[in-house]
Parts: sequence; structure tokens; C-alpha cells
Amino acid sequence: MKEHMTAYVASEQKPALPPPPSEVGLWGILRRNLFATPFDSMLTVVLGLFSLWAAWNIFQWAFLSAVFSGENREACLAQEGQAVGACWAFVHAKFGQFVYGLYPVAERWRVDVVIALLVALALPLAIPAAPFKRLNALALLGAFPFVALVLLTGGHFTVSGGWVAFLFASASLVAAALAAGQVAVSQRLVRWATWLALAAFAVLVLSNLVSSGQVRIMVFRFSGLSLVALLVALASVAASALSTRAGGGRGNLMAVLAAPLAVLALIVLLAGDFGLQPVPTNLWGGLLVTLVVALIGIAASLPLGILLALGRRSHLPAVRLFSIIFIEFWRGVPLITVLFMSAFMIPLFLPDGVTFNQLLRALIGVALFSAAYMAEVVRGGLQAIPKGQYEGAMALGLGYWQMMRLVIMPQALKLVIPGIVNTFIGLFKDTSLVYIIGLADLLGTVRRGFSDPNWITPTTAATGLVFAAFVYWLFCFGMSRYSIYTERRLHTGHER
Repeated sequence: MKEHMTAYVASEQKPALPPPPSEVGLWGILRRNLFATPFDSMLTVVLGLFSLWAAWNIFQWAFLSAVFSGENREACLAQEGQAVGACWAFVHAKFGQFVYGLYPVAERWRVDVVIALLVALALPLAIPAAPFKRLNALALLGAFPFVALVLLTGGHFTVSGGWVAFLFASASLVAAALAAGQVAVSQRLVRWATWLALAAFAVLVLSNLVSSGQVRIMVFRFSGLSLVALLVALASVAASALSTRAGGGRGNLMAVLAAPLAVLALIVLLAGDFGLQPVPTNLWGGLLVTLVVALIGIAASLPLGILLALGRRSHLPAVRLFSIIFIEFWRGVPLITVLFMSAFMIPLFLPDGVTFNQLLRALIGVALFSAAYMAEVVRGGLQAIPKGQYEGAMALGLGYWQMMRLVIMPQALKLVIPGIVNTFIGLFKDTSLVYIIGLADLLGTVRRGFSDPNWITPTTAATGLVFAAFVYWLFCFGMSRYSIYTERRLHTGHER
């Protein structure tokens, strides 16, 4: 019996048998993913036939039966016995308006230069291997906004004394905050700088309620109280600067003075005459307005959201309460209401002589609204960081702001990249709502084109909306794919 059984026991390694033909190759993939069960097979057949039918009809409407050239609506009207699809001639005729709005044709080169500069500066930042990252970021975040502002508007603004005082009061508050975040500074002077900055804002609010005469300094016209606010703001900046040198301190003076110097450069830039034709913002429209609102909203909402997220987790009751009220208020109000509020209520809170145009009011509303949602996204990342990271940073002797900047915030932002980009995509699409307050964004400009009697046809509206949808999808899909690329590069998935 033993000899009979040993005949079936292998004495050497046998080669592995190939997998069954039904499990490999194209048929194996199809069988495993589409025809695994009878129900799966039925769904595959039904959905496949529907997809082919839909794709063929879309292709026929967009290409085979479409009209690509023509001077007016006659080219897109159906002839007897002939079906007409998309009226791409309408898009071709209105393409300049879809991109620039009513921006003067002779000055559209300025928009092209701004877009080219944006791409030239942003693209190297998005490529990890590109050199000179710090210089590139400084040019994009520091110089480009001013250059774009002058090119798009023409410069030569009428800057009131109230505006100058408001900008320097804001810069003084930033300078005091930057000084407080350093270690080797005089904390007593920093406290004085903070109180002086807050006093400057209080005097500005008072100047909007009390008449105090007019004072002219150079080309700027101040009210009495706005001039006092400017002097108090400058005293706050001086106190912040002295705090880096008082008591043997070795603080970073240029970091403290960065905001006041930027405000000084901005005022010189706004008041300067560069020989460009002024183009008011009510002539802007199309993709230009969409990009301006989206990019400024994105650039402003991320840092504001980070500060609000830190404030909501702060141990200071006043800071935490303010952050909670701000976030819950803006999250509880529809964006349409925010835009109406920004259009009609912002002027009521501004100091005397300070005015915002319609576009700037919309930018403020969109930025504050998006910052509230961004704050909750960032707070989710902060809560995901283990407590040991905080304890380790404190064990190294790092202060609060150093701990957040060097240890906690980089990890938190990596964890919530999908949420951040999702908020950006939602903001980009929500820019279409500015149409309700009179700003003609891309979608609004396309809709205005429908009322042109030269292009009223049964297919004009569908063609314009498909074109606008494709442009929105192109930008949103690009942000989504870059988000996925960044996640993979930073390994935010935490694979086990």
C-alpha cells in the first residue's frame, strides 16, 4: 500500500500551471469587471447601449450637424429638411466678449499680459523641480498683484487721506502681530504697538461719524481725525520696529516692516500716473471677472481660514468666541445674501473718504464667505494631528507660532488637501453668482449674448451654456488633477 501511494508524491518542484484562459487577458478583465454575474451582464449591456446612444447624439449635435462659421443668426437656422446642431458661429463671434467683457479692444493686450505673467509665475511654483522657488513666490505674491492692478485698471487712482490711514492702520496691526510672533523682541513695546494699532482703527471709525475739517498733505486730503489715525498707526509701526532692537533683542526688523513698506509701495503705485488709459471695473466681464474673483478669493480665503481655524482652537476666550461667531455667521448665510450685503452694507462701515467699487465689494464678500468654510476644513486637519506632535514641539522649546509654522500646520494642510481643493473648486463655480449684483462674469456674459437679436436661434442658448460649462469644467478638472498629483507626491494617504 505504501509503495502504491508514493507513486503519487512528487520528488521535485513542479512548474506552476498557467491561470485559466477565462481569467487573463482582455476577456478576463471584462468578465471580472463587467460580466461577473448575470445581473452585472444585464447592467453592462443596458448602460453600454445607453452610453453609445448618448455619445452618438452628442457627437452629432456638437460636430456633424453643427455650424462653425457664419455672420449672423441666418447661418444657424434650420433649412427645410435639414437639422441644425450647435451654433459654434455664435461662440466664435462673441468669443472676445466671453473673455474680456466690454474691455476696450485697443487695451485688451493688458489683460493678455496679466494672464501671461500669471502663468509664467505660477507654473514654476507648481513644478517641484523648478529652481528659485522663493524668488518666484515673492514675485507672484508680492509684485504681481500690484502690476496686475495697474495694468488692468490703468492706475492713477484718486487716493483719499482716509484710504491712506486705513491702509497704514491695517499694516500696523500686521506688523504688531509679526513682532509678537518673534522671540527676541521687547514684549512691552509689542503690547504698545498692538494697542496703538487698535486705537488707529477706533479713530477711523470715529472719523466716519464726526466731522473734523479737512487737511491737505501733498496730494492727499485728510479729515482731522483720519490724520490723527494715520499718526497713531505710524507710531504703532515705530513701536513694532523698536521692539526688535530694544533690550538687546535680535528680532527680524524687515519681517516686521514688510507690511508697512508694502502699503507705502501700494499707495505710490495707486497715486502714480503710468500713461495707461483708465478702464473702470464696470467694463470688465467674461472670463476676466471670473478669474479675478476666483483667484483673489482663493488667495485671501486660505490665510484667513488658517487664522480663523487657529482662533477657534485658541485658549483665549475672546479670540475663540470671535472666531466661532464669524465662522458660524458666514456659514449660515447664503452666498447670494452675502453678495447683496457686500454691495449695499460695506459702504456704511467705511471711514470718511474711503469708497469701494462694486467689484471690490464682491471680492470682500466672496473672500470672507469662503474663509469661513476654509476654516472648518483646516480645523479638521488640526484635530487629526496627534497630541504628541504638540508636546514634542513644545519640548523643543518652540513658541506657539513657531510650533504651528514648523510642525503642526504643514502636517494639517497635507491631511486636508482634498478638502482645500474642494473648497477652491466650489468657490470657482460660485463666482457665477456675482451676476446678480451687476457683474458680468463668464456665465453672465454668455447669457447676455443670448439677447442679441443677430444671434437668437433655437440652439444659441444651448451652445453658449455648453461652452461655459466646458470652460468651468476645464479649470475645475485641472485643479482636481493637480490636487491628486500633490497628494501622491506628499504621500498624504498614509499607506500602511
